[in-house]
Amino acid sequence: MGEQRLIGAEERRARLATRHRLAGGARATAAEEVATSLVALHGTDPATVFLAVGARLADGGPDPVADTERALYEERTLVRMHGMRHTVFVVPSELAAAVHSSSEAAGVRERARLVKQLAEGSDYDEAWLAETERLVLAELAARGEATGAELGAAVPRLRATYVYGVGTRQEGPQTVGTRVLRILGMRGLIVRGRPQGGWTSNRFRWSPAPNAPGAGVTGTAPAPVPSPAEARAELVRHWLAAYGPATEADLKWWTGWTLTDVRRALSALGAVRVTLGGALGGAGGTGAEAGRPAPGFVLPDDLDPVPSPAEPWAALLPALDPTAMGWQDRDWYLDPAHRPPLFDRSGNIGPTVWWNGRIVGGWAQRPDGEIVWRLLPGAGGDGTGRERDRERDRKALVRAVEAEAARLAGRLGAVRVTPRFRTPLEKELSGG
Repeated sequence: MGEQRLIGAEERRARLATRHRLAGGARATAAEEVATSLVALHGTDPATVFLAVGARLADGGPDPVADTERALYEERTLVRMHGMRHTVFVVPSELAAAVHSSSEAAGVRERARLVKQLAEGSDYDEAWLAETERLVLAELAARGEATGAELGAAVPRLRATYVYGVGTRQEGPQTVGTRVLRILGMRGLIVRGRPQGGWTSNRFRWSPAPNAPGAGVTGTAPAPVPSPAEARAELVRHWLAAYGPATEADLKWWTGWTLTDVRRALSALGAVRVTLGGALGGAGGTGAEAGRPAPGFVLPDDLDPVPSPAEPWAALLPALDPTAMGWQDRDWYLDPAHRPPLFDRSGNIGPTVWWNGRIVGGWAQRPDGEIVWRLLPGAGGDGTGRERDRERDRKALVRAVEAEAARLAGRLGAVRVTPRFRTPLEKELSGG
């Protein structure tokens, strides 16, 4: 067996720049291109989807909001659904079946948990839940779309209550409606549609999932659903093409699967083991995070070196952006010392400023619409080189970030965006 290929932090950042559509020459021309390049867009915060697309669309192209709404609500080439880690993602429609099948066990577990809780805290049982689900699906099939409140009025069972957390500190009454809709979404039977209000709203309408497995209710022919093993292999193939090289831990974290499932998917693809090296900063971490070589994986046809983009680039990415959240081990693009101001207590990252593949600061929007940003200590260079060169590089960074801030402000216009998950630096910069 030959020596493993070494892929250092600089090359990983070069791959990120082009494959995630962030370098100037790599930007996309449509929302679908962005989603396909990233595999999935984080959809828990509605604004993230649109801002993530906007950061990656070329100037002179379509309006990010109008183009993303077209893909989501008119042509349905993008689908908002529950996927990995019980998280809401926006995925290309051709990947929806794989995402659903690969994570189907999560929906099964969630439904079983609700059945158990209903038995403990009410007189309702599995048969009652099944009939409630059937009524909701039939109502949606008749309406085409509806809000949770509209479904609650049409299907009174959704307003039924049970005692949640019997015998625990969390014990208290809870309505079943939110849980039922969430489970139907996790099972791939319904999807979130156009929200009430603008694109930053999180008050969504629900619709029957196109070609859902429960097509007997919607009246459409069910789409072929791959087996969970086939789906996991397919999803990993796309993910490694976008995020590789990466570790087993990265993939396990991103998918929420067991390590066994991760390894089986890697084996099915014939993924090639490589050595990862290099990190920013000097604190904490293990393996590649601490700057020591660590094992990673790439697709068999992805071993050729990838050069850095010809021109330096900057980006202002939104909270929960898929690039910032794409890996568990982040020290090759984020100095560990910079984590506290950029993350909330649950591990959600806020808005970030990027320079040539590294996170160098954060940004926020103030109530008057101004985009404000701050570089974190040590940003703009690696601490080497002459003083004159470092100052030149920092000036180039500032000019590039100012241009991106102006670009973002122009696209937002009168819209005000506050991340759903607030982080220390974002709150400080926004004044909130």
